[in-house]
Amino acid sequence: MMKKGMCRFAALAGAVLTVLYSPAGCEGESRSGSGTILMVGSTSMEAFATALAERYMEIDRGVTVNVEFAGSGAGIQAVLDGTADIGNSSRSLRDGEKAGGAVENIVAIDGIAVCVDPSNEVRGLTRRQLADIYMGNVTYWSEVGGQDMPIVVVGREAGSGTRSAFEDILGVRDVCDYANELDSNGAVMAKVASTPGAIGYVSLDVVGDDVIALRLDGAAPTAENIKSGKYALSRPFVMVTEGQIDGQSRLLQSWFDFVLGDEGQKIATSVGLIPVR
Repeated sequence: MMKKGMCRFAALAGAVLTVLYSPAGCEGESRSGSGTILMVGSTSMEAFATALAERYMEIDRGVTVNVEFAGSGAGIQAVLDGTADIGNSSRSLRDGEKAGGAVENIVAIDGIAVCVDPSNEVRGLTRRQLADIYMGNVTYWSEVGGQDMPIVVVGREAGSGTRSAFEDILGVRDVCDYANELDSNGAVMAKVASTPGAIGYVSLDVVGDDVIALRLDGAAPTAENIKSGKYALSRPFVMVTEGQIDGQSRLLQSWFDFVLGDEGQKIATSVGLIPVR
């Protein structure tokens, strides 16, 4: 018989994280019967989605939650195609996606931090300066109060929810002049940290000590400033369904009760996000 402490096993292969749970010998009463939930989507939501999946399977015996990290656009499309139960998206839904039947369920709020390498003297930018940098109108740090050093513009790949939210907020969609387009927050962080003159944007909860997060219009990227509206770069974390929550299966309704309840929102806080309830 399995020991209680061995009831969870996580297997990560490539971009896919599958969290499996065996109820044998484990505590937890089933709230929704047995079943499987498949979530597909945002890489920025990895820490949140993983923590939610692990905790949910502890308290709802017999349920398996599988999470695939393929990008926001892929997650939304998987829901519309009927190949996933939930699409994790780090951006708001577009009109065409809503028209196709996708429903936006906001489960947390995330900030987008703009980072530079540690040798950079610049500590803050205006929204106009940031937009000009990403459009290629400003190409040297000396133009915004820094050193006489070329700016290396780093961003996410096409289809990234972080990229879509960043470009939409600044009004620079499809006009950015990227030197590097990378496929994860971690890759952007690593590139900025190791490249003199680099600038990049990442989910606030992954910012480490090896980069400097810039102020924007004088406001630091903190939860308090995002809540108050002082810091402009923030976006919703969305769990997309095809149709309203109350029209979903008992299993999915139970899942959303958990995610939007006290425990799920505490998990959002624990991974550096802003709860919505």
